[in-house]
Amino acid sequence: MTFNNAAADEDVNPLADPEERPAPPAVFIIFGASGDLTSRKLMPAIERLALRRLLPPGFAVVGVARTEMNDDDFRERMRELVEKGGGGGAEARHVWDSFVGAFRYIAGDYDDPDTFERLKDVLAELDNERGTAENRLYYLATPPSTFPTVIKGLAAHDLNRPTSDDAFVRIVIEKPFGHDLQTALDLDATVHEAFDESQVYRIDHYLGKETVQNVLALRFANAAFEPTWNRRYIDHIQITVAESIGVEHRGSFYEQAGALRDIVQNHVMQVLSMTLMEPPVTFDADGIRDEKVKALKAVEILTPEKVKQQVVRAQYARGWVGGDEVIGYREEEGVNPHSTTETYVAMKLRVDNWRWAGVPVYVRTGKRLPKRVTEVALQFKRVPHLPFAPEMVKDLEADSIVLRIQPDEGITLRFGAKVPGQAFRVRSVSMDFFYGAAFLEETPDAYERLLLDALIGDATLFIRSDEVEQAWHIVDPLLQAWEHEDVPLATYESGTWGPGEADDLMAADDRRWRRP
Repeated sequence: MTFNNAAADEDVNPLADPEERPAPPAVFIIFGASGDLTSRKLMPAIERLALRRLLPPGFAVVGVARTEMNDDDFRERMRELVEKGGGGGAEARHVWDSFVGAFRYIAGDYDDPDTFERLKDVLAELDNERGTAENRLYYLATPPSTFPTVIKGLAAHDLNRPTSDDAFVRIVIEKPFGHDLQTALDLDATVHEAFDESQVYRIDHYLGKETVQNVLALRFANAAFEPTWNRRYIDHIQITVAESIGVEHRGSFYEQAGALRDIVQNHVMQVLSMTLMEPPVTFDADGIRDEKVKALKAVEILTPEKVKQQVVRAQYARGWVGGDEVIGYREEEGVNPHSTTETYVAMKLRVDNWRWAGVPVYVRTGKRLPKRVTEVALQFKRVPHLPFAPEMVKDLEADSIVLRIQPDEGITLRFGAKVPGQAFRVRSVSMDFFYGAAFLEETPDAYERLLLDALIGDATLFIRSDEVEQAWHIVDPLLQAWEHEDVPLATYESGTWGPGEADDLMAADDRRWRRP
């Protein structure tokens, strides 16, 4: 099945400055418009795009949700978002009001045919009134269980097809894309019954972060780094996704997800693929995503025996974070008092290709750790010979490159330097690059960048079907081990960097975790 995906400019540079790429006329349809994601992420992103003059006059938003509201109620709720966010002054409010005035709302169940019939009527009205050119961007901000229902509803009412050769219809699907490999394949089949792959934009907001994108710039725009980005010089790679918060008020959700599904299958695998990938032949959506898939296919699929040896799962207990005493996971609201859901995962992976053969990749993610930080650290091998006395280099560590994805976006290069003074001593020092200090431009929010890309038709920073499937292939053996209780559930005190078993995993290879 192939549908026209017009308005996606094949010649556009996918990594160009988004300020040079205004969106075309379109209707942005949000399923789940009364929910938290819409108010917290989607509408602020739309507001910023409007204030930056990146949305045309022929742009409109249609909210669809079960909550009873009319058009005016929806518009007023969206106006309040600007006021809560500071508003940006009278001019900003005026610009936002001009957009909000065209917003429409449809209250209805997602399995009710009347909901989609009314949506079709509203879209036709907006094409006539606002000149939205029959372009549609659907966004699924609903619980994952409703994805198939909404997709089938769109197809049943011919809302999945462009109505002319010059129009486009696209759909943005939030994570999680499936609960395991089989459910991901089932969902993918449902999606492809209604939409062509070129119309589908699977979103992971991590890919909208500047530092994640800067992995490509660092590697492929600098002769100093790419020649050393391989097994000859790199000893090992560490990927850390740490959060200081607990599950907050999402206990019931987290019971169904856990750290493996919530972070590893999506965020970690995307960052990992961009770190490991080969230089793309072309810097367009297909070129970059082809190499990401190749990288994921090279990642080792752990056997049941290796899962036992190379994976640690754990759950946070009571402790202290930031000077405050906090409760354990099993005491959180909505959590089973006897829960075995993991809030921490550590693992060791191998990559079976020419570039990375023999270089282990260590991954860890967890909640209630000492600080919030996401980083990728590539540690270099030590020099083959040090012509110095041991006391001269006792403070010298291995060189490293650290990509800080959040919260202090930037890059740290760690290397050895002589300590000032008469004595000859060498110790490790850091050279830091901070985005905020180096560039005067305001960094776009991840959702702001990704929504504009979806409107333009640039799929570079979205996840392709085969990427999702391969990520699940890597994660699925761990889920099966959880189910069979092959990996013991350890505990760690809140405010620490995880259980002792994770340190043992590194110590077995005579290595240790970084302290971010």
